[in-house]
Amino acid sequence: MATVSAKVYEHHKRSDGTYNVKICVYHRKQRKFIDTNHFVVKKQLTSKLTIKDSFILNLVEAQLIGYRKTISELGDKLIFFTAEDLRNYLCDKDEEVDFIKFCEQHIANLRSEGREGTANNHRAIRNSLIDYFRRAEVSINEINSNMLISYEKFLRGERKMERLDSIGRLRPKVEAGLSDSGLHNHMRDLRTLFNAARNRYNNEDLGLYKIKHYPFKKYKIGSPPLTKKRNNKIDEVLAIRDCSVIPESRTELARDLYMLSLYLCGMNAVDIYNLTSDNIKNGRIEYNRSKTEARRRDNAFISIKIVAEAKPLLDKYLEKLKERYVSSNGLNAALAKGMKEVCKLTGLKGVTLYWARHTFASTARNECRVSKDDIALALNHIDNGHQTTDIYIAKDWSIIDDVQAKVLKSIRNRKNGR
Repeated sequence: MATVSAKVYEHHKRSDGTYNVKICVYHRKQRKFIDTNHFVVKKQLTSKLTIKDSFILNLVEAQLIGYRKTISELGDKLIFFTAEDLRNYLCDKDEEVDFIKFCEQHIANLRSEGREGTANNHRAIRNSLIDYFRRAEVSINEINSNMLISYEKFLRGERKMERLDSIGRLRPKVEAGLSDSGLHNHMRDLRTLFNAARNRYNNEDLGLYKIKHYPFKKYKIGSPPLTKKRNNKIDEVLAIRDCSVIPESRTELARDLYMLSLYLCGMNAVDIYNLTSDNIKNGRIEYNRSKTEARRRDNAFISIKIVAEAKPLLDKYLEKLKERYVSSNGLNAALAKGMKEVCKLTGLKGVTLYWARHTFASTARNECRVSKDDIALALNHIDNGHQTTDIYIAKDWSIIDDVQAKVLKSIRNRKNGR
């Protein structure tokens, strides 16, 4: 049987001479402690450090009665709790979930797993919720279907906000309303965060539900809208490659990394940022794709041949990007500005570095007639329809080499007028 009791310990004495009263949770031969808001001094204690002050005793006893009632209500479910589980349950049971605080913890966990891209997307959700509510504390009970309808209207309109700049200063910013595609992705990510909170605080096996509502049952996100294809034609690729830029500028960086990504089968900027000499083996780049590494059994490993066009760019940027930018976020910000300048120089519109990945895939399919399965392999996508079959098949990197060679041949031929 679990028990709770009030305790004061000599080694918990503070510099001001006071002691914090602790609630000791004893269960399955283990003790875990809960801090209270109550502090006592020596004269309120017996020589054995038990509380003798009647006022404090009454306050603590009321808290203990509440905890004992909660433990009794668990009944047979108590056997599935460790002492730590029980301590956490007693602390959290009657406290509303602060969704903003949960988002911050969840984002920190994503960063610790190296999932920077997802963390950044979820940070945007957290920030926009603070903008919408105009406060940094939001109960999860306020995230309901009516709020989501109002929130959608808020996201579609022009929004004024303050954000930290690169040196930590708050700067005013005006953001245009989200497009259909942007809104879909935003609400999808909000739903992901809400589901993560439910997984954290609810225990369906034990029938314990701290978050009892689910607003996305009524508010439907629906299927993603069709988006404009984000790929360049080969003539546009050549225009990007050959545009004249100022040395060591962000424009040069964006041009070079766009081409490097294209040469390396659409490698993401974060993976280029993280490359080291250890990733170079026998004329190949071997790495784990950051975006999906944590979610795949093969850790999203891939091996890409270093083709002639890619070698000078690798020599130029390998292990130097981290000297220039503190994080991949800083690199992405520089690339976004650099690509805008590339667009001005080439007359193109809206091109980002990520277009290189789409361009590689579209060129492979439409110009070179490569199968979608082989393109998926080159892009390091997981094939959900063949997961069992993939267990039996060893990876053959020469298939990727063939796709890569065909795309580069198309570019070379166009340069030579063929």
